[in-house]
Amino acid sequence: MSAHTIAIIGAGSVGSTIAHTLLLRRVVGDLILVDIDDKLCRAQVDDLSDGTFLANVRIRQGTLADARRAEITIITAGAKQRPGDTRLDLIDRNFKVLKSVLDGMKPFREDAVLLLVANPVDVLTAMAQRISGLPKNQVLGSGTLLDSVRLTRVLAHKLKIADRSVQATVIGEHGDSQCVAWSATTVAGQHLSNVLLLSPEERFEIAELTRNKAGAIIAAKGFTSFGVAAATTTLCESIIFDQRQVLPERGSRDGAVSTGGRGEDSVGKFGKKY
Repeated sequence: MSAHTIAIIGAGSVGSTIAHTLLLRRVVGDLILVDIDDKLCRAQVDDLSDGTFLANVRIRQGTLADARRAEITIITAGAKQRPGDTRLDLIDRNFKVLKSVLDGMKPFREDAVLLLVANPVDVLTAMAQRISGLPKNQVLGSGTLLDSVRLTRVLAHKLKIADRSVQATVIGEHGDSQCVAWSATTVAGQHLSNVLLLSPEERFEIAELTRNKAGAIIAAKGFTSFGVAAATTTLCESIIFDQRQVLPERGSRDGAVSTGGRGEDSVGKFGKKY
């Protein structure tokens, strides 16, 4: 069992699902949930604690002062994307929330890692780095990781093979301007065009399906949570266990390329040792 601590700011549908996924994956020994809604946060902690016997993880309600002592702080707090909204429509509302959270966490520990999940994640990640004053390689966003997973699943389904056999990446913004890196898409080392011929129209359809999947889910159930929780947990595992994975995200590390939001390849290398 890992002895590390992760704090999650925001105990709503996304934050609580991330906590549940981290718990089941046994990524950390201690989880701290923080939310301005004290009653909701307490209820989420009580509910999650009933499942800790599966993983022997300690979970508790905390404050921003508690969160500043965690090795990784995941920020999910902010307004939800409503049906018809783009992620960029959330900037004004979620910037105010982000600034309040970060100001309340100061001073940060020198090796703290901030992981942004709230939308628009690319913009907020850049803002978080400036407000926090932490090095850029310690302020990361979930970026296009989930979009890349969605793309991979579509292609794997068409090929009737396991998702892990497909290497596909969505680059640029986690939003409407994202694009698929078709030229870099491979299947078990073979370029996609060698195993699956797709017309320009089919490529466009797949890209649009990937781009609009979140909107379709939000229109039906009001929010997304399971996919982003899995993506966030993957990032936490990569950091805590020094897995040295190369993943699409928003942020940068030494020796890695990360230019998300400008239509270029967005690749981050994780591998922080504590």
